[in-house]
Amino acid sequence: MKKINRDEILQANHLACPGCGATLSMRLALKALGRKTVIVIPACCWTIINGPHGKNYAGVPVFHTAFETTAAVASGIKASFDMQGKSDITVMGWAGDGGTFDIGLQALSGAAERNDDIIYVCYDNEAYMNTGIQRSSATPYGAATTTTPPPIQKDRPKKDLMEIVNAHEVPYIASATIAYPKDLMKKFEKAKNTRGFKLIHLFSPCPPGHKSVESKSVEIAKLAVETGIFPLYEIENGVHKLTRKPKFTDVREYLYLQGRFKHLDDKEAEIITENIKQRWEKLTKKFEC
Repeated sequence: MKKINRDEILQANHLACPGCGATLSMRLALKALGRKTVIVIPACCWTIINGPHGKNYAGVPVFHTAFETTAAVASGIKASFDMQGKSDITVMGWAGDGGTFDIGLQALSGAAERNDDIIYVCYDNEAYMNTGIQRSSATPYGAATTTTPPPIQKDRPKKDLMEIVNAHEVPYIASATIAYPKDLMKKFEKAKNTRGFKLIHLFSPCPPGHKSVESKSVEIAKLAVETGIFPLYEIENGVHKLTRKPKFTDVREYLYLQGRFKHLDDKEAEIITENIKQRWEKLTKKFEC
C-alpha cells in the first residue's frame, strides 16, 4: 500500500475520548474495507462512541448486539446476505477484549470452527474500559485495574488470542496497531479479500484506562511493538509471518508512559522483559517454520 485512502467514512462528532486507539483503528479499518461494510458491535466503548439513539457516526450500517454474541450475529448477517446473493458486502464484528477474550469467546470459537466468512476484530485495550476498567484475561502482567489495584495487580500472563484462534485452522489471522497505519490497512484489505473466517487483533491504547496522556496514544502503540510486547505478525493458513521486527527497546519506556504501571519497580520491569524474551523465543521458532 503506497497511499492511505482519503475517503473519510467515519464521521466527525463521534463520542470517543481524545486519543482513543479504538476510534483511530476504526477510521483506518473503514478506509481499507470501504462503504459496503456492515459492523456488528456488542456492549463496549464503541456502543457509546457511535452516538446516541438516531445517530450513526461509523458511516456504515451498524448492528448493536449483546455482549457475548458478536461473532454469532455477524455470522447470521453474512448468511442472510449470501442467501440474497449479496456477496460484495463485508461483515465485520468489532468487539473489545472483554467481549472477545472472555465473554464472547464461545461465539468466536463457533464462528471460527465453522469458518464463517466474516472479519472479527478485537480492539484490545487490555481491560473492561467501558464498565469501570476491570481486569480481563487480556490484561497484562503487572497492570493495575479497579479489580486488581496495587499491591494485588494482575500476576498472570495475557491470554494468547491469536494462537487460540489459529487452533481452529482458519485462513487468516493478523495483529495490527495505529502506530503503523499502512500495515493495519494492508491487513484489513487482505482480510476482506480472503474467503472464510478472519481475525484481526488490534492493540488500542485507552487514555482513561491506561492512565496516559491523550496525545501519547500513537507513541504508546509504537512502543508496544518496538519493545516486543505486542508483536506484529500474520498467520496465513497456519503459516506464521513476522511483519515488523521490533528493536526491543527498553520496556520501561513503554511502562513509564502509563499510570497503570506506575507502581512497578525495576525488578518487576525485569520480569516483564524476561516474559517478552520467552514469548519471542517461542514465536521465532514459528516464524522459522
